[in-house]
Amino acid sequence: MPYETGAKVRLTRDVRVTGEGSPGPLSLAEGLEGFVEGFTEGTPSGGVAQSALDEVERISRAAQLTGFSAAMMDQVRQQVTRHAAAYAPGAGDRAGYRVRFVNGFVLDGVDEDALTRA
Repeated sequence: MPYETGAKVRLTRDVRVTGEGSPGPLSLAEGLEGFVEGFTEGTPSGGVAQSALDEVERISRAAQLTGFSAAMMDQVRQQVTRHAAAYAPGAGDRAGYRVRFVNGFVLDGVDEDALTRA
């Protein structure tokens, strides 16, 4: 199932993180939630929808919303995602995703099979 920019997702399994200079093995735990920020393969998403999502994320992080406000921001993300889907045909052809997790960690190249809708 392809995910559009702004989609709320959850890891279906532990995902190992590798990189030069890392002190040792690191994994993100199954169940960790986040939002798709873009794609790591194919045409970059960009555009007005991406700018709107960036602004939503900036506001959300600055305000540290809870309860009703957090739910409202989730609805805004979903609306922007639907808007982006209408103007980004073929987005499902991309295999790798850039995901910003709720703990602030950003991971590029997350496989589609490691994600599910949250």
